[in-house]
Amino acid sequence: MAEPDAAAGQPKKSGSLMTIIGVVVLTLLGAGGGWAVGTIVAPNIKGAKDAELAKDTEAKKKAEEGLARISTEENNVVQLEPITSNLAYPSENWVRLEVALLFNGPPDVKISEDIHQDILAYIRTVSLQQIEGPRGFQYLKDDLQERVDLRSKGRVSKVMFRTFVIE
Repeated sequence: MAEPDAAAGQPKKSGSLMTIIGVVVLTLLGAGGGWAVGTIVAPNIKGAKDAELAKDTEAKKKAEEGLARISTEENNVVQLEPITSNLAYPSENWVRLEVALLFNGPPDVKISEDIHQDILAYIRTVSLQQIEGPRGFQYLKDDLQERVDLRSKGRVSKVMFRTFVIE
């Protein structure tokens, strides 16, 4: 009876030893494969990042050049000076707004300045809760379009938002 117990003990030791050897071999294979993939793929990723960075800088340069050309008298577009103001409530929040106006005919500088001041006065009366979310932003756009229509007597056809930042 002692003999079957001894025979049963030996296969357990060799089985656990085989499991440990298998885990070590698989770990070494995984580490080797990871190193191989890293050395083959990593140089290509660095080159792709450099190419993407070059494209981004080139696109920024083109965008800056494009912005200057959009706002011309030939296109009847006037870029207003950036508007920076605090909100009515909470007063510690600030808003920065860049707006362009599309005139129906030739642009009028006097009307543009009046609209700029009107937008600034309106922004100071708005609370943060009124302009939260996409619906609040749409209401702000509609309100500004209505004020511009009243101020310009229909000479401005569209108010275009360039930037809108709340801090």
